[in-house]
Amino acid sequence: MADQVIFQPGTGVAPATLVELTVGARNLIDADVFSKSDPMVVLFVFDDRSRTWREFGRTEVIWNNLNPDFVKKFVMQYYFEQSQKLKFEVYDVDSTSADLSKHDFLGRIECSLGEIVSSGTHLKRRLTGPNINKGDIIVGAEELSSCKEQVVMQFRAHKLDKKDFFGKSDPFLTFYRANEDNTFTVVHRTEVIKKTLNPTWKPMTLSVRSLCNGDYDRTMKIECYDWDADGGHDFIGDFTTSLRELSRGPGSSNLYECINLKKKKKKGAKYQNSGTVELMSFKIEKIYTFLDYVRGGTQLNCTIAIDFTASNGDPKTPSSLHFISPYHPSPYCNALRAVGNIIKDYDSDQMFPALGFGARLPPNGIVSHEFALNGNPQNPYCQGIEGVVEAYTKAITSVQLYGPTNFAPCINHVARFATAKQNGDEYFIMLIITDGIITDMEQTREAIVQAASLPMSIIIIGVGDADFTAMEELDGDDVRLSSRGRYAERDIVQFVPYKEFMGRQGDNPAMVQARLAQEVLEEIPEQFLSYMRARGVKPKPPLQRQLTISSVHSLPPSEQ
Repeated sequence: MADQVIFQPGTGVAPATLVELTVGARNLIDADVFSKSDPMVVLFVFDDRSRTWREFGRTEVIWNNLNPDFVKKFVMQYYFEQSQKLKFEVYDVDSTSADLSKHDFLGRIECSLGEIVSSGTHLKRRLTGPNINKGDIIVGAEELSSCKEQVVMQFRAHKLDKKDFFGKSDPFLTFYRANEDNTFTVVHRTEVIKKTLNPTWKPMTLSVRSLCNGDYDRTMKIECYDWDADGGHDFIGDFTTSLRELSRGPGSSNLYECINLKKKKKKGAKYQNSGTVELMSFKIEKIYTFLDYVRGGTQLNCTIAIDFTASNGDPKTPSSLHFISPYHPSPYCNALRAVGNIIKDYDSDQMFPALGFGARLPPNGIVSHEFALNGNPQNPYCQGIEGVVEAYTKAITSVQLYGPTNFAPCINHVARFATAKQNGDEYFIMLIITDGIITDMEQTREAIVQAASLPMSIIIIGVGDADFTAMEELDGDDVRLSSRGRYAERDIVQFVPYKEFMGRQGDNPAMVQARLAQEVLEEIPEQFLSYMRARGVKPKPPLQRQLTISSVHSLPPSEQ
């Protein structure tokens, strides 16, 4: 019997990407007197909860070698939305003891998984430590995927059994993958087609991994049910097939009799079937992942926009959302660092532009909704995220907080550059940090609907206690955003209320930033892929260079 809740396609949460890390070293210190060092690498992962390093695994020992390439691999989950800090330590093994203090320390490096992934093919770093500045460690990352293919197929049925007393049937299909222990695991359910014995279901897109884990000959079971509102769906019949059989395409070999064994046993020779299910179309497509594009050199461009409206409160008073304290960073600083600690790993020159809106600027007091935080409209770049924080803190003391809270100018600012770069080589991310209710809602809706057809995502972090109901509308998770009768091509907005993370994590800035970053950035890879899929853009082969999250220049394309 099927589960009582019917899950519609596309509502599941995609798993993290599994990556395999390969480690080698060059020109290690020779710590042995009568031979060369016997190196081993130990990988540590930083635990954000305990704020400590925990050992993840060790390579084998390679005896008498200063330039080892280790066979042992490290396999771990990769999350774009998290800063996954790693530490590699190299030891010269002197005994069989598992205690690392019993061996000679040859150096370490610290980096993030994002840095390794974005390095193209390999990340090379100099080993450091007490009185150590010799030797390099080389780390490569490769995505683990047994099958990077998906199936697009469509089914229809003929003359299904009538199950409803006063009507026909409301049929749907449930797909199962066979397990090694001869059990079955449900992998997909179609939509319900009401009041028909001859339904045609919508085309479905499923990964080969989910259907058969890459084994085209593995048995698949397909069950047909009549949907009931109380969840007691009536079994119509089932049949088995395989992906290899389905890959033969429409025809007599893929016309299946739907059999109900209980009904067959009851009716005997009079029973033929409970209807037939027919494959209408079938094709296999390659699946491209976010990492495929990252490793292929696609550039991510990030622009930051900060709210300088008067509703934030006087920056000189502790109650202000802009109050700067060395002991308690403002919500704006925490939000900047939370996102910045992720995207910095993908930035080759560590330069980011930052904009402000809703302030009166010196010397004339003109209200601006699109000004450079560093005061230089011709060159709004800031050195690293801390450079953005520095420009922001200086701007707080030089501009007058005013209003209103207009988003559209900054969104349109980034959209101009995205419009000029629609071939898939670049993708644009905009971070807006705000405390207020949007005052140009109509213009903002229009700007987002226009931007939804561009290679662009918008992150909004709401700080303070304002009513952010309108922000949830912009998010578009439940209802697709529209403007003037036009619906957004895709959901490109992620809204996160900062106070929810303060409540869950207390006042620990590091913990707040980690949770905030995960929530803020988790939708970016899928938004990125939705654009690439819609435009048919395929990733380029991996490049031997670091991925650049480059900055968006402040000047219009025509003036660059």
